[in-house]
Amino acid sequence: MSNLDESIGKLLLDLQKNDPDTFKKLMKIAKEENPELFEGDIDEDNKKIDEYNRKIEEYNQKVDED
Repeated sequence: MSNLDESIGKLLLDLQKNDPDTFKKLMKIAKEENPELFEGDIDEDNKKIDEYNRKIEEYNQKVDED
């Protein structure tokens, strides 16, 4: 099962990077259907991760432009 978990995780990371709007919609549905998976401080952690990813994306765009 761990290979499946890793594959799903990789797909989700790729989706988050390549199509963030679809990723957000998918995560919203997942939260509605399985709220127990999202209990705790995960929202705060996700905000930090989103901010970090945004900064990396901005940096990568600057590098690509140069």
